Amino acid sequence: MASDAPRRPYDASRRQEAARRNRAAVLAACRELLFAEGYRAATVRAVAERAGVSPETVYKSFGGKTGLVKALWDTTLAGDDEPVAMAERPQLRAVWEARDPAVKLRRYAGFVRGVHERLAPLFGLLVQAGPEVAEVLALSERERLTGVTAFVGHLADAGVLPPGGDPARLADACWALTGPQLFTQLTAGRGWSADAYQEWLAGLLAAALLGAP
Repeated sequence: MASDAPRRPYDASRRQEAARRNRAAVLAACRELLFAEGYRAATVRAVAERAGVSPETVYKSFGGKTGLVKALWDTTLAGDDEPVAMAERPQLRAVWEARDPAVKLRRYAGFVRGVHERLAPLFGLLVQAGPEVAEVLALSERERLTGVTAFVGHLADAGVLPPGGDPARLADACWALTGPQLFTQLTAGRGWSADAYQEWLAGLLAAALLGAP
């Protein structure tokens, strides 16, 4: 005989929390293996064993090794795994809210510095991993260009770009100046401090985007 008692609503919070824990454990295991044993050793099976989950869980969450590495890149870039768009994060919101163009560029340079400080070790490892991760790096560069283009568009909307400036060309210049290669070359290669890099970048962005001396 069917019960007349109302059914309790399904509570998915425990399953969601378990999925978050598993995801964090897999990403941590992937990072540990990459830096301890190299890209080739960080197989899906090895990552799963270190994280204490099944390989199927890794495939289901990340779609394989390439997706796993891309997820690790994205969380390292953002500084966490929260589902918050970069444009909505505090450092970039501070850029949008600044009224003085020079302040905007200094804050943006600080944002770029922070990203590269987090990404530099992973970037250095992946560029040596060969063609297997070329698409991950290429996709990341396309996404970076999209973000830089949005920043230049913001400057155009604010009316601070020089008259007659081509936003697409300015975005390309900004994309080139803010790349991870330059950060690595100047800091790891030439011994610059992160503060020196940030000051240099802010000055170059002012010259390239605002026409400032």
